[in-house]
Amino acid sequence: MKRIIAAIMLLLSAIGFTQTVENPSQVKIRAAQKLAKKFLRKHGIMGMSISVAQHGELIWSKGFGFSNKKPSIRVKPDSTIFRIASISKSITAVALAKLIDDKKINLDASIYDYIPEYPKQTYDITIRQLGANLSGIRHYKDNNEYALNKKMSITEGLDLFKNDPLLFEPGTQFNYSSFGYVLLSEVIQKATKMPFDVFINDSIFKPLQMTHSMMDVSDMIVPNRTQFYKKSAVLKKPVVASPVCNEFKVAGGGFLSTSEDIVKFGNEIIFPKTVSKEALTEIVTSQHLKNGEKTGYGLGFSVETSKKGTPKYYHTGGGVGASTILVVYPKEELVMTVLTNLTGVSMQEFGNELEQVFIN
Repeated sequence: MKRIIAAIMLLLSAIGFTQTVENPSQVKIRAAQKLAKKFLRKHGIMGMSISVAQHGELIWSKGFGFSNKKPSIRVKPDSTIFRIASISKSITAVALAKLIDDKKINLDASIYDYIPEYPKQTYDITIRQLGANLSGIRHYKDNNEYALNKKMSITEGLDLFKNDPLLFEPGTQFNYSSFGYVLLSEVIQKATKMPFDVFINDSIFKPLQMTHSMMDVSDMIVPNRTQFYKKSAVLKKPVVASPVCNEFKVAGGGFLSTSEDIVKFGNEIIFPKTVSKEALTEIVTSQHLKNGEKTGYGLGFSVETSKKGTPKYYHTGGGVGASTILVVYPKEELVMTVLTNLTGVSMQEFGNELEQVFIN
């Protein structure tokens, strides 16, 4: 009898012990949640969604704050739709990888092989140089272009810059250019004989079951789409941002999505289903200048290393009513994304803080 009682006491003690010790994932999530709340308060962000996956499965997905202040609607990571801003470039790059597989695009071919009507420049430009921000095509020249509220097609959007001289000989300098991605999307339209957004939907969103992802159509009502905010120095709080038309620059910054959909996309970089590993290698390998210097940017992805020295592919985004980041760690099989509904928030530092939590 004494042995039975002792065994029961030992069992109860063991159960109590296991209940008080958190597993490593719980500890990480609790630490990340504290960082997220601090980040939200520090920058006065109205609404934010964070999703993290490891080994192909969601391990943390959380909404913070509000997608809309009046009426108050809380952020839900599985359904609240944000502007993803320049994470759109990463999506465009994966579409490009698919076209490489399908032998519909040659990265080192001239753009004029696909759009011979484009105004001739001093130098030739390749498809690779467009995706790698090495083309010499300029970026937005001012805030009016960045926040342009004029509905245009991709082809019409070319008129904003197509007659401007190149900033430099392609391949000799790195210059981040969303207009370069407008031109790249026109190339893709010609190569596929399809509207760019239809091709992305059919080749990426549908196969990856990204059911809440789409082009940001300015005059379309989208259920669960967040309100978009900007900072107000006068009121010292977020106010509703001015309308913007992103259709013409969808390839560089015009898609809508949820954080959980973007994690599905990030998992495609680690566990490819729609593209070959060889084609993916093309877009996540740092490109070089003509002098051999690495740029730290592939095609649609910045290419760096984590604090552990392992590969790290990422992209930040900044748009009207949007500050975002997507980070992929292939060796750790980890994907993190953060979407917010506020203009002008620096996301890279927060991404690094989350890295400190989840990479060890």
